[in-house]
Amino acid sequence: MTDALRFEWVRIRTLRSTYWLIGLGILLSAAVALIIAIATRNDDDAMSAVTVGNVLTGGGSFAIPFVPIFMTIIGIFATGHEYRHGTIQPTLMAIPQRSRLLIAKILVVAATAVVAVLLSLAVNLVIGLIFWEEMPTLGDDPLNQALPGYVVYTVLSALMGLALALLFRSLPAAIVVAFVMPLVVEGLITGLTNVPALDWLIPVVKFLPFTAGGLLLAMETPDFGPLTDEYDLFSRWAAGGIFAAFLAIILGAAWWLFQKRDA
Repeated sequence: MTDALRFEWVRIRTLRSTYWLIGLGILLSAAVALIIAIATRNDDDAMSAVTVGNVLTGGGSFAIPFVPIFMTIIGIFATGHEYRHGTIQPTLMAIPQRSRLLIAKILVVAATAVVAVLLSLAVNLVIGLIFWEEMPTLGDDPLNQALPGYVVYTVLSALMGLALALLFRSLPAAIVVAFVMPLVVEGLITGLTNVPALDWLIPVVKFLPFTAGGLLLAMETPDFGPLTDEYDLFSRWAAGGIFAAFLAIILGAAWWLFQKRDA
């Protein structure tokens, strides 16, 4: 297991894309944090939990934050690169125990995601402190749950990218599914609930994995329009469980196929 972890650690830290993607994620998140901090600096609620949360997560309560997006791509590259460049065979020759290799990938990608999201939170906090008069109280609700939820969401997003790339053995396919499903498919399903003849879709919305996952970092109840109350959304951690269960299904299928396939 140590050899597999060492192999994956060397692989991820010697890829230039790792540094570019983490750097871009942190930079773009910081840019959003700066815009929010400047726009709200004179507001009476500049130190409210929602505003502070939006600064720290780079707009996490009203958009998909950048760090999870780029960590999803890093997760995809963790496996997709090897299939794209044909290095999966040498990798399996060096480490023939496939489960050990996959566990090593999961641990290394998860650790990288934790480091990246914590760095982003620290940078955004410094930006916020430039405009805030005092240190915000991060232990108050909902920040005390939303910030850990943000970290968990980022890790799950990175692992989702890894699982999709392993399942499809294709970088383009994994990237398309990772972004089309939350941005197009789930958005379309939610939008269709506004059609009276399709109101039977309303109970489905809370089970949509990426929609549920977004509740992990929500500062307040998301506004999906006039039917928001009818969706009966799960609580933060229950919704996170939906996202985690979906990840487990995808990862489990990919893991089983990885054991059965030639490579």
